[in-house]
Amino acid sequence: MAAMLASKQGAFMGRSSFAPAPKGVASRGSLQVVAGLKEVRDRIASVKNTQKITDAMKLVAAAKVRRAQEAVVNGRPFSENLVKVLYGVNQRVRQEDVDSPLCAVRPVKSVMLVVLTGDRGLCGGYNNFIIKKSEARYRELAAMGVKVNLVCVGRKGTQYFQRRPQYKISKSFSLGAAPTTKDAQGIADEIFASFIAQESDKVELVYTKFISLINSNPTIQTLLPMTPMGELCDVDGKCVDAADDEIFKLTTKGGEFAVEREKATIDTEALDPSLIFEQEPAQILDALLPLYMSSCLLRSLQEALASELAARMNAMNNASDNAKELKKGLTVQYNKQRQAKITQELAEIVGGAAATSG
Repeated sequence: MAAMLASKQGAFMGRSSFAPAPKGVASRGSLQVVAGLKEVRDRIASVKNTQKITDAMKLVAAAKVRRAQEAVVNGRPFSENLVKVLYGVNQRVRQEDVDSPLCAVRPVKSVMLVVLTGDRGLCGGYNNFIIKKSEARYRELAAMGVKVNLVCVGRKGTQYFQRRPQYKISKSFSLGAAPTTKDAQGIADEIFASFIAQESDKVELVYTKFISLINSNPTIQTLLPMTPMGELCDVDGKCVDAADDEIFKLTTKGGEFAVEREKATIDTEALDPSLIFEQEPAQILDALLPLYMSSCLLRSLQEALASELAARMNAMNNASDNAKELKKGLTVQYNKQRQAKITQELAEIVGGAAATSG
């Protein structure tokens, strides 16, 4: 009887987590399994919380894209009428020799580079693409012996170029959550003052043209000197007529966000022949061109903001998908470890029962 009790006690003690492990078996193996399960369970909960955050940020970015779209649509009546008046005035004065300071073409010795980046991160490679495009243009101009001054719009670009002493920043602005006419006018005043004072012979704008939710194109556009007709040209000499415009609309297709672009051509007609101008043609153009320039700059700010928000939507969508895949893999790993732990415990119970019955 004493021998039987001793054998039972030895059987349970040999499988206890507090007893010394036999040779060839890792010490406290059952405790390691429990720790692993808790760690994986905590990781799954952490990934779930991260996925909730990224989903929320995606929806917030989508709402802001809609607001950016509404801002572009609401600003169209002013832009349309401005283009019509500018076109009509040019038709009336094209026979006259009219010179405007904003249309003055000079030998290029100094260039002002206006760089539009975002104020925040978490938007994929959006800011990096603009910065790399700006650096490439800077090196290209410097190689031609042209002096380059930077005007940074957006905190990310300002922080990047301020850390590199080889770049000269003349002014920096914050893009803000919703660019307004006042913001565009403040940037335009800095550009006008530099160009008219002949501190800069040319002004170029580096921004991201909004194409779709998954595609945006870093673009370099010549702001000054302007053409009297209000055409905007890129560095390759490709010009876009002021009457040609595009509107982007955020929609849903098949449960997914999508963007539709539609071309909106402004009807430009000659002004009424009976209309008499009290001011000189040069004065009229001097008043219209800065207004049109500010309008184009505001549109570029809105395009850049829409591109940033679309990039953030994509980044958060990819993060949510990655979190979903990671959660799936961790769940499989957790179930396997839990099944192995249950199997081990069952084997211990069966072994203990067999030892007691023996």
